Amino acid sequence: MAVKRASTSRAVYGKTEDRYLDLVRQLPLRPLRTESDLDAAIAVIDALIDRPALTTPEQDYLDVLSDLVEAYEAETVPMQPVGDADLLRFLIEQQGISQAAAGHGAGIAESTISEVLAGKRKLNRAQIAKLARYFHVEPGAFLSEF
Repeated sequence: MAVKRASTSRAVYGKTEDRYLDLVRQLPLRPLRTESDLDAAIAVIDALIDRPALTTPEQDYLDVLSDLVEAYEAETVPMQPVGDADLLRFLIEQQGISQAAAGHGAGIAESTISEVLAGKRKLNRAQIAKLARYFHVEPGAFLSEF
């Protein structure tokens, strides 16, 4: 009767040591505490994102590292609320469309879009819902403390 020997491999995803452990050796998955930790994490994230395709171990590592970056930034980089006009202007510019096109696409009068952008008017709930749907953003993005 043959005795099965325990494998000396420290594999996470297969029978041999894999890419996941290589990545962990490069940058261990632990809470980020400094700007240099953040910079190192972002460099690894950028390198992974630039790859044409990721293996399952690489994707898992990227997911966890991204969560660590998000947690660090949520604690150290507070987000300021953005007003309706600034957000709407940003979305229109990002899409490379006109005010008229945004109004038409969202089903809102162009004059309303113009008044919001000029700071003369606030968006109501129905308009927020239409714009959120049109620009594929969460309605909460339009809700600010202004």
